[in-house]
Amino acid sequence: MKWISKILYLKRTKAMINTFKNIVSLLVLCSFFSCTEEKKETTNDLGNVNNQALSRKAKTDDLNISFLLDLSDRINPKKYPNATMDFYMRDAAYIKSVSEALDTHLKTKKVRQMNDKMQVFFDPAPKNQNINSFSNDLKYEVTRNTASFELLEEIKQTYATKPLEIYKLAIEDDKYVGSDTWKFFKNKVKDYCIDSAYRNILVVLTDGYIYHKYSKMTEGNKTTFLTPQTIREFGLNKSDWKDRMVEDEYGFIPATMGLDNLEVLVLGINPDPKNPYEGDIIRAYWSEWLEAMGVKRYSIKNADLPSNMDGIIKEFIVH
Repeated sequence: MKWISKILYLKRTKAMINTFKNIVSLLVLCSFFSCTEEKKETTNDLGNVNNQALSRKAKTDDLNISFLLDLSDRINPKKYPNATMDFYMRDAAYIKSVSEALDTHLKTKKVRQMNDKMQVFFDPAPKNQNINSFSNDLKYEVTRNTASFELLEEIKQTYATKPLEIYKLAIEDDKYVGSDTWKFFKNKVKDYCIDSAYRNILVVLTDGYIYHKYSKMTEGNKTTFLTPQTIREFGLNKSDWKDRMVEDEYGFIPATMGLDNLEVLVLGINPDPKNPYEGDIIRAYWSEWLEAMGVKRYSIKNADLPSNMDGIIKEFIVH
């Protein structure tokens, strides 16, 4: 009887061991499938990048786009007529191209990744309340909580129509308050246009000249303003203009420093045709100024037809 009991004991022990092995195998198998599914989800959703890389990507993939509109008399079609296309209409078309670039950018992202914004600024603020109201209408923030196809379509339609209405109102008022571009960079660009968690882009709509009666300062040969008259006074209307700029240190006074987290796209440069070097001089002024303030990436473009500029603008925004 003892040997029978021993045999039964051994059988029970073996059964228990086999059961334990099966449980362990099942746990390992479940763990494997769990990890596989997690890995599969991570790869599909994040493009096979680790969390740290994703965090870095998120900071540069979320766009914070700002516009600074120059509503000075440069947009006056009577003072500066153009038979091909008025300059204010070009501005509005450039803005539309930027908004379309943002739309394309948003549609490449998953809803839960959306965290982008766009807004319009003036300096000084126009006296016309309707213009200020339109600028509020152009302030958008698209997040995972607000994103929808309807919102994206609304942004695109609003930016296709409201900027043109702003320009038309400014022209109808015929009270051009000018644009204090230098002071905007000095006092507002960091607060209004830069967020550390975003890729920050400032689009400046201007003819390239800077002047405001309340921001006219000179330090040596550096100024806070630039006009066709001052370019002539500085003797920068001859072929040696570049040497003179370097030797005599002509340029803009830096308005601020530390703009390394800001990209700047300057559109609408419209040099005085009486000076064949004017466009180059304007670009040199702006380039030196932006670099002195720490801007790492910028582009300065003439007031070309929107059909020619559309691809260039979109390439800058979504690169």
